Amino acid sequence: MRSFTYERVTDPRMACAEAATQRNSKFICGGTNLIDLMKLEIERPAHLIDISRLPLTAIEELPDGHLGIGASARNSDVAANPIVRTRYPVLAEALLAGASGQLRNRASVGGNLMQRTRCHYFYDTAADCNKRQPGAGCAALNGANRTHAILGASDACIATHPSDMAVALTALGATVSLLSPQTSTRTVSIGEFYRPPGTTPHIETVLAANELITSVILPPQPSGRQRYRKVRDRASYEFALVSVAVILATEGDTITEARVALGGVAHKPWRSAEAEAALMGRPAIPSTYQAAADIAVEGAVGCGENDFKIELARNALRRTLADVVAMTGRRPS
Repeated sequence: MRSFTYERVTDPRMACAEAATQRNSKFICGGTNLIDLMKLEIERPAHLIDISRLPLTAIEELPDGHLGIGASARNSDVAANPIVRTRYPVLAEALLAGASGQLRNRASVGGNLMQRTRCHYFYDTAADCNKRQPGAGCAALNGANRTHAILGASDACIATHPSDMAVALTALGATVSLLSPQTSTRTVSIGEFYRPPGTTPHIETVLAANELITSVILPPQPSGRQRYRKVRDRASYEFALVSVAVILATEGDTITEARVALGGVAHKPWRSAEAEAALMGRPAIPSTYQAAADIAVEGAVGCGENDFKIELARNALRRTLADVVAMTGRRPS
């Protein structure tokens, strides 16, 4: 690990100001991803700004009925929060599906959004990787790509985003609040927060220089039942091959509200407006679920070893839609 300087801040504006004045600085909260990357010399910050003591841990109802979650809130605290468990169970399920209990106790909401891909070529400094070294090429295109993207990828990068939490936030229509060194604030929808790889896969989000995530805002509780399903190689402590977040409401036998987001298939959580449209107003029957699942993976492209993920995503979504409809009449846990 290379030498670096360190400071702890207690005010969000101070954190942004320090980031603007300190060359090659990085924010650190839980450090569950950044420290690993520093040890491998993938990330080489000269200065770390510890934001773990910022007053950004609250999980609270806002006057307009939204729910605010501070960027420094621990993943385990969010998953255990009574409001989250009752009104946004898809988020609690996604958080509990991510990593181990020890990591959830340390990892923060903001850090979860900012974690970097687990592509093995990104972690191998001897391999070609445009995300790690722009212009180097993408070894995964013709290499071991079993876990890689089938949607939204480019010739420059086929890596996936690893977050479970972000998939649930996408289905819920969350927004991300940001603070700049100039003390200006702005909000960005979770769907716009991540940039497509295009020819610049190393630029992963719309964060401006030295901007700080301060909170995630959830809209009022959506109508319908919610479910998160994660398909992975082993039952514990593994990233998703494919994951699905579904919110579905029915009236009688007709679907009246539908939200669908997929994880493990793209550079960001992938919300399928087309699948949602195929569900709305349709009968809650297996053929409807199958049609929506087929539409959700239209345009998906495998690179050889990951071809199976197309069918896996289709089946996972179809099964989850059926499960959510079967939940009607049950209270979310």
